[in-house]
Amino acid sequence: MTAPRKTPDRSRRSARSRRAIFDAALALIGEVGYAATTIEGIAAKAGVGKQTIYRWWPSKAAVLLDAFLDLGDQAAMAAGADDRASAIPDSGDLEADLKLVLRATVDELGDPKYDLPFRALAAEGAVNEDLGVEVVERLLRPQRQLYVERLRAAREAGQLREDSDLEIAVDLLVSPLAQRWLQRTGPVTHEYAEALVEHVLRGLTR
Repeated sequence: MTAPRKTPDRSRRSARSRRAIFDAALALIGEVGYAATTIEGIAAKAGVGKQTIYRWWPSKAAVLLDAFLDLGDQAAMAAGADDRASAIPDSGDLEADLKLVLRATVDELGDPKYDLPFRALAAEGAVNEDLGVEVVERLLRPQRQLYVERLRAAREAGQLREDSDLEIAVDLLVSPLAQRWLQRTGPVTHEYAEALVEHVLRGLTR
């Protein structure tokens, strides 16, 4: 009597294919640059048919955006988090928590594996309005909201002035770091990130 044939788990196979495509896109952009990266090249490196990619994404930029969203999900899982809501810790020491997160951001921006793909996504989002909106709504705004929520908790705990504008505070924390990295106007270091936190909190604390 033969054993019953198992039904293929298509969802698991799809998940493996998506991860392979994300890894291939990030690696290929790092190797040959964004302009030379093609859907065909990503498909070949991932070991899938190009129609598989086109079935899920309309362009290589869309693949790249989802690749970064997937990185965020992986980081949250590695940290033992159910979602990204716990990405910024709340130890009770706001300065220490913000420095911890910005140091991690510096490390990520300086990682050669992700440096060129990050820059490619930022550049493409600047000239492609539809993609730019997606990058803001799906990637940047949720990350900003984590800072807002952490700062709000500090304000409610009496650690920040009651009239603190939390959105402006986030701008002051993350925008200089991103600008220095994008324009290469100076070294992006842990020391710089910590100095940003210290300067911003001087204007926000009681």
